[in-house]
Amino acid sequence: MRLAMLETFLAALATFFVIINPAGVAVTFAALSEGADAGWRRAMAVRAVVVAAGILISFAFGGKWLLGQLGVSLDAFRIAGGALVFMIAVDMLFERRKERRDATAEKVNQARAKGEQDDISVFPLAIPLIAGPGAIATVMLYFTQFETPMAQGVIIAAVAINLVLTLIAFLTTAQLTRLMGATVLMVLTRIFGILLAALAAQFVVDGVKGAFGL
Repeated sequence: MRLAMLETFLAALATFFVIINPAGVAVTFAALSEGADAGWRRAMAVRAVVVAAGILISFAFGGKWLLGQLGVSLDAFRIAGGALVFMIAVDMLFERRKERRDATAEKVNQARAKGEQDDISVFPLAIPLIAGPGAIATVMLYFTQFETPMAQGVIIAAVAINLVLTLIAFLTTAQLTRLMGATVLMVLTRIFGILLAALAAQFVVDGVKGAFGL
């Protein structure tokens, strides 16, 4: 039992680390908050992580009920969720996520320059950069796959650790960017993309097996 829980925890920890990508999100946060004072940056970082945590926990515990209200089977959701995660993996492999993050950062900075936007914690930090479609789908998939309180507890712990890592990355963006550099981030993103694609394929396989009783 303990070994199984450890395996579940490590798998969830790695999966959410790949999907949330604390280092990559931190680079975007640095671009979004460029020129702002330290107090404002710290407030935005903490609020964004708290909001993202609330969103992920809500979908973790309420996702199955929502699917039931919509008349969607768990196997169908596994297939759809796997396809969505696979699309995110493809974006990571071809650096499309970075292009979108850079475009978002540019829009936010332009709005800030005009005095039109002061709060970036909910959008775009919490949604969709931290608690994006991939993270939401994945936490729901894990909770439909593991329904015991202990297993769900270790999954929540894995999510919490990744959110703490994201907060730390936000608060140390300058040092993190200098330490890793653009090349290291690019290599890690592509490696994570390959791993995420394999995980997405497994979600689809499990969904197809369940749907057709294989």
